[in-house]
Amino acid sequence: MSQSFHARRALLVWGIGVAAYVVAILNRSSFGVATIEVRELFGVSSALIAAMAVAQLVVYAALQVPVGVLLDRYGPRLLIGTGAAVMALGQVVLAVAPAAGWVLAGRVLVGAGDALTFVSVVRLVPAWFAPRQVPVITQLTGSIGQLGQVLSAVPVVALLHTEGWRTTFLSVAALGVIAAVLALAVIRDAPPPADTDPSAPAGDRVGFLATLRAASAAPRDPGALRAVLAEPGTRLAFWMHFSGQFSNHVVVLLWGYAFFVEGQGRTPGEASALLTVNVVAGVIAGPVIGALVARRPRLRMPLAVGTVLVIGAAWLAVLVPGRPVPWVVLAVFVVVVAVGGPISLVSFDVARSSNPTSRLGTATGLVNTGGFIGAFVTMLLIGLVLDRAGGGVRDLDAFRVAFTCVALPWLIGLVGMLRGAHVVRRRHPGIDI
Repeated sequence: MSQSFHARRALLVWGIGVAAYVVAILNRSSFGVATIEVRELFGVSSALIAAMAVAQLVVYAALQVPVGVLLDRYGPRLLIGTGAAVMALGQVVLAVAPAAGWVLAGRVLVGAGDALTFVSVVRLVPAWFAPRQVPVITQLTGSIGQLGQVLSAVPVVALLHTEGWRTTFLSVAALGVIAAVLALAVIRDAPPPADTDPSAPAGDRVGFLATLRAASAAPRDPGALRAVLAEPGTRLAFWMHFSGQFSNHVVVLLWGYAFFVEGQGRTPGEASALLTVNVVAGVIAGPVIGALVARRPRLRMPLAVGTVLVIGAAWLAVLVPGRPVPWVVLAVFVVVVAVGGPISLVSFDVARSSNPTSRLGTATGLVNTGGFIGAFVTMLLIGLVLDRAGGGVRDLDAFRVAFTCVALPWLIGLVGMLRGAHVVRRRHPGIDI
């Protein structure tokens, strides 16, 4: 009876956390489907649009390690609720922005709130679920969260075209407020003693403010970050996340929609459909990869390296031809880069295997910077090259030249992974990677 009660409560807590992550992905990706509107409303260049998106990701990446430290200290509940509220504020600023500078400020706030969310939801998983379930639940977290991309690719695009800029982003802000309220009301950092008694109240025995005061008074671990950085498994996990994630972010968060419409000559509906295919592919691939890794940890490196190689081939398939490629080729392309997302989540399992629980938040935050660092550098370079290559015209030739910037982080990530795996195998021969 008590086990059934705990299982239901674990699913409820995790479910609210995942819902908050869906809203975070919606907030993160909503700018990518509005780049054409930003250009028309505010008269900004491709480079400045890229700078706005990059600023959001720079804030996200820069906050990951501090957020990890805060996560180890204050727990996921407070950080998830705060993150949703900050993102809502950012979308309100975006909705009422009178000039491009306000758009930038709004995206910075969105990046800050987003930074608090995913690592906090991932941190809930080992607290509420059995170790054998953790890889699959972590993958499900990432997969379900990608539904936020569907919300940005379909309803947000529809709202932009029918109701306009302000209504669209105020609506997104309202979802953030709802997510913040639910997170603070329902999420608990770990199973309380009441879970052993199904008749006990659902709330924590210790009040929220008392828990916060206890966390603030707890002794700090000043050597946590140094120890996490010194662990070769953490560094390998960083490069796995970097390599798997950055291409998908480049496509989904900024340049994919514009490339499909302006470079490949697709309609807005077709571009939205391609982004939806991307999400569906990630949602399907995530649990499959999680189940494989849970049963055979030795598959983690072969899966990661193989996926990165296929992603490189997919980029070549859409960039080498000098004319628009068939829709099916674009569909295969978005499917392949989508699989990089769940592959990058394998990095958190590597980090969990290599670090003690007391430092897991710090390790997760550090690893989670990987894909975002690769993404924002690549996105900014693409924007700069796109302005120069096209001479103000964003056509297929300009995109082909600009997207060659993908090659450098792809190669750096692959080398980093291979080197990191070699070091881990030498120092920790008992760890399966």
